[in-house]
Amino acid sequence: MDVVARHLAAIDRLRARDLPAGGAGHHTVVLETGRGPRAAVADDLHALREAIAGRLGARWGETPPWGQLTLRLRLSRGERVPEPWASLCLRTDELGLWQAGEVWLAVGVADRDEADEIRLLAAVTRTAPP
Repeated sequence: MDVVARHLAAIDRLRARDLPAGGAGHHTVVLETGRGPRAAVADDLHALREAIAGRLGARWGETPPWGQLTLRLRLSRGERVPEPWASLCLRTDELGLWQAGEVWLAVGVADRDEADEIRLLAAVTRTAPP
């Protein structure tokens, strides 16, 4: 199984997990953690995110990347941003974002913290992005 297919299967399993009915439940998982020189790892994981986004776009429609700067500014002003969006905006610069039924799916590369490993993340929630 190729790496994109493996991550799509993990995303499908994530979507199948129970979320509290009518609640703001969410699940976020690490699909892959990069190893090696930071710049090369970031490039590789961003390319992988793009490949996954292409396949998910074929399922649920093409969507432009969703930038996180506005949410970070809202947080810095003391506004309340619901989870998982608050955590994701602090960890990623942009997300691939789709709505599949009542569930929102986001895929992004957590590379904002220079002291932390770079990770490819997927999140599901019933809470619409703010």
